Amino acid sequence: MLKDQNILITGGAGFIGSNTVEKLVDDNKITVIDNLSNVPDDRYIRDFKKKKNFRFLQRDLTDKQTFGDLMNFDLVIHLAGHSDVRGGFEHPEVDFKHNIEATRNLLDFIRQNKIKELIFSSSCAIYGEATVIPTPESYGPCKPISSYGATKLAGEALISAYSNYYNFKASIFRFANVVGKNGTHGVIVDFLKNLRKNPKKVDILGDGTQEKSYIHISDCVEAMLLLNSKSNITDVFNLGNVGRTSVKKIAEMIIKNLKLKNVKINFTGGYKGRGWQGDVKRVELSTEKASKLGWKNKYSSDEAVEKAIQEVEKII
Repeated sequence: MLKDQNILITGGAGFIGSNTVEKLVDDNKITVIDNLSNVPDDRYIRDFKKKKNFRFLQRDLTDKQTFGDLMNFDLVIHLAGHSDVRGGFEHPEVDFKHNIEATRNLLDFIRQNKIKELIFSSSCAIYGEATVIPTPESYGPCKPISSYGATKLAGEALISAYSNYYNFKASIFRFANVVGKNGTHGVIVDFLKNLRKNPKKVDILGDGTQEKSYIHISDCVEAMLLLNSKSNITDVFNLGNVGRTSVKKIAEMIIKNLKLKNVKINFTGGYKGRGWQGDVKRVELSTEKASKLGWKNKYSSDEAVEKAIQEVEKII
């Protein structure tokens, strides 16, 4: 586990970011940059502000002036980005700005300050509709079907080039669906909100056959830190789970958790049976590479969903 390090975490006030801060803040000096575009406010990191070794800067990575007074970090954990996959259909320029331009600005900062280590949150969306499932890191060519996936793939390419040019190590993590504490969006959040409003009916986008792997946020954060420590070169890792959980099963799990009766599940059909244009219907990443380096999830895909339902329900 990291200790006595000076760490910059971008997007540190959000879902994955706040959980990463919680994991590291007791033993390290933490600086968070976040523009609060993905969360209502600083609620998930507010308690950390009492600590002398923590500071929060509300800034935007697309502004090069963001980094003017920053330097001397041992590690940068880049979790900031625009994660609204559905919204990319109407506004792909937002993905370009916050997933490519922001990453390029950060990489220039890393280059100028000779920072030697970077962790980057990429996505399974870079694979597109893979024909090999479970999908290994070596799968290609990658053909993303959303602007989100495309811009994450572009971010990976920039990081690969910069790390080679300027001699720093980067660990790139391609996430499956991450769920759990402080979750701000996604199917679990949507279903819980909808059932709070109308406990007799829940709409499921698509035809209900969508199946994806889910990883709990605690497994996700711990896996990033462990695998980064095991790697000495710029490398790419899948973070997912063995097996998949269907969207219909998630709805049924939430209904059971809320102790609701006679709930009508309505399938909306959607674009080619999926939730929206750009949505990949079936996702399962190979986790063999992580396993060979000694990582194993505590929670299966179904268990991750079940735990996340209990955690998210408390704040919805």
